[in-house]
Amino acid sequence: MTQTKTQTKTNPARFRHFVTALEQLVTVAGADEARILDEGEKLLHDLVTHDDWLPDEFAKPEPGTYRQYLLYCDPRERFSVASFVWAPGAGTPVHDHTVWGLVGVMRGAELCREYPLPQPGKAMQAQNEHRVGPGSVDRVSPTVGDIHTVSNALADEVSLSIHVYGANIGAVSRHVFDAATGASKPFVSGYHNSVLPNFWDRSAEIRAAAEAAR
Repeated sequence: MTQTKTQTKTNPARFRHFVTALEQLVTVAGADEARILDEGEKLLHDLVTHDDWLPDEFAKPEPGTYRQYLLYCDPRERFSVASFVWAPGAGTPVHDHTVWGLVGVMRGAELCREYPLPQPGKAMQAQNEHRVGPGSVDRVSPTVGDIHTVSNALADEVSLSIHVYGANIGAVSRHVFDAATGASKPFVSGYHNSVLPNFWDRSAEIRAAAEAAR
């Protein structure tokens, strides 16, 4: 399996600016989901087209599966941001979200299969399939399509995407579905990390500015 290359991340300000802009958008837009999706997609596109900010410990894969690392959660849980790291061959069961979401691919590629609302006792047939490549942003929501599977589109490389959801997604009670029968059961995804990345330590740049001003 190809491992994610270790890189020194030099621009944590990029993520700070993204979170600040997203917080302002969510505050101003309120319940206007269409505006959040439209403007949020542009913000996320700008973030994932630059691979110079995510710390390596939040990009670590696990063979045969995927990892979901929380990067930030709004204090009022209006939105959360997570990195998803997909090992080759890794994928999800059929599942929903119950809230709006944006998924931006930063490394590799993802394959998304979309499903209609299940009919009890009937097999679920995918109604659409699309590939999401680097810099592209996908949308989910009960209003635009909320049930899908996601998998790594690459057979021999790790893929990585940044997900933004309209809630603290790791604490949302959602559903997974049996594709053969349409039966659902609740699940809560949680996160794979117990600590958050520190994007807010600006001490080095402030010291450097102070030195330059002497």
